[in-house]
Amino acid sequence: MQNSILAENKQETKMDTKKLVVLSLMTALAYMSVFIVRIPVVLFLKYEPKDVIITVAGFMFGPLASLVISAVVSLVEMVTISSTGPIGALMNFISTSAFACSAALIYKKVHTIKGAVIGLASGTLLMTVLMLAWNYLITPLYMGTPREAVAGMLLPVFLPFNLIKAVLNSAITMLLYKPLSMIMKKAHVLPEAPAAGESGGHMKKYAFVYVIAGFLVATCVAVIIIWNL
Repeated sequence: MQNSILAENKQETKMDTKKLVVLSLMTALAYMSVFIVRIPVVLFLKYEPKDVIITVAGFMFGPLASLVISAVVSLVEMVTISSTGPIGALMNFISTSAFACSAALIYKKVHTIKGAVIGLASGTLLMTVLMLAWNYLITPLYMGTPREAVAGMLLPVFLPFNLIKAVLNSAITMLLYKPLSMIMKKAHVLPEAPAAGESGGHMKKYAFVYVIAGFLVATCVAVIIIWNL
């Protein structure tokens, strides 16, 4: 009995170590995605895919993982590549955590493909609304622009940018999460038992979701290209 308990504790410790390693790697990847991929969309606003990585981490390990990675990446970005200082770090943290944490929280409660879609849609809505408010409050401080000018950009600039960004992140997350979670299960980082409401491992049942996600990615990319013409 004692040997069984010791073996179980050892296995849990091993899994916790693997989770820590994976989370560290995902934090590094999230930062590197900002460092390497910064796609101009409109004015000074750029798209980077870090929210995808942070959301996938939240889907795998819970909303707290997304919150911690969001904070770490925002701080590291502030002291390395950002020119907006603490204000920019705050805006990055609010944007990413609003999207990733809310999506991960709902997916944790409803651990099905439907829960993932609802979570990502909720994250999209929350991030878009919050960023409209925070852009109105904070953007004049680091742009040196009158608040009236920023208010005039809320609907024609900030609203579509945040919607495109969130929809694109949602679609890419849907494309990547299932294959990555299967890899993690095979590596014994995640439990191999299928979640309630899912049959586990049969990719055909997600074909429709992949088609829709692919269509959304193509649409968002087309909009970004047209916007930059």
